Amino acid sequence: MRIATTIFLTDETITPVRLAHQLEQRGFAGLYLPEHTHIPVSRDTPYPAGGELPREYGRTLDPFVALAQAAAVTERLALGTGITLIAQHDPIDLAKQIATLDHLSAGRFTLGLGYGWNVEEAADHGVEWSTRRRLGRERLALMRALWAAEPTAYEGEFGSVRASEAHPKPHRPQGPRTLVGGAAGPRLFDHIAESADGWLPIGGSGLTESLPRLRTAWDAAGRDPKDLHVVPYAVLPSPGKLTRFADLGIEEVVLQLPPAEEPEVLRTLDAYAAYL
Repeated sequence: MRIATTIFLTDETITPVRLAHQLEQRGFAGLYLPEHTHIPVSRDTPYPAGGELPREYGRTLDPFVALAQAAAVTERLALGTGITLIAQHDPIDLAKQIATLDHLSAGRFTLGLGYGWNVEEAADHGVEWSTRRRLGRERLALMRALWAAEPTAYEGEFGSVRASEAHPKPHRPQGPRTLVGGAAGPRLFDHIAESADGWLPIGGSGLTESLPRLRTAWDAAGRDPKDLHVVPYAVLPSPGKLTRFADLGIEEVVLQLPPAEEPEVLRTLDAYAAYL
């Protein structure tokens, strides 16, 4: 099982360069970073985990800039977003960012995408909440048109792009590995089976019940079972939990690091090293 990590990197935490060095030297498989462009202080949307919204949500570094720093100082460390709030991006700009990062990192990038929970943040980006999932799926399709080997046009409900020269290309012809975050359910599983490479479930609880339903949707879409990636995300590990994941056929897990300064993060990596 590959052991990757995630962290809310902020202006108050360990830096991307120092963390990336430590992860690769210690043998961790990857680094995934979350995204929030801003957190409106007048927010009415409740924090999904309950209680007050943690301080780091409003201080998060841009994941693509931080991952580019991590890519520049490593050779093997996998890089990913967990998650890119795809509806909040211009898809033409985002396609260029992703392709550039994947190109410069020699194909080490995984696009973890999702639709978010903060209504006010999305609204400031001009996103109509009720249509954000359709919008996000369209934006992924538009980006794949730009990543195609030959100039390819795309026309959709929310946007379009002319057949264009758009380089660099991601290492994989269809674009980087794409994992979709979100709660288990038929709509999400149908979307994953239709247009993604797998699922990024937060915490990984309930997988014994939900994985068979995802695999059923995957099979119904005619996808090869070997191509399905399920990557439990932001996991607080224990030996029993990781053994259960392995028994379910899971080959990668992403462990949660504290949004802290370097000494605390390194102490946590020392503790997690037992799972490598």
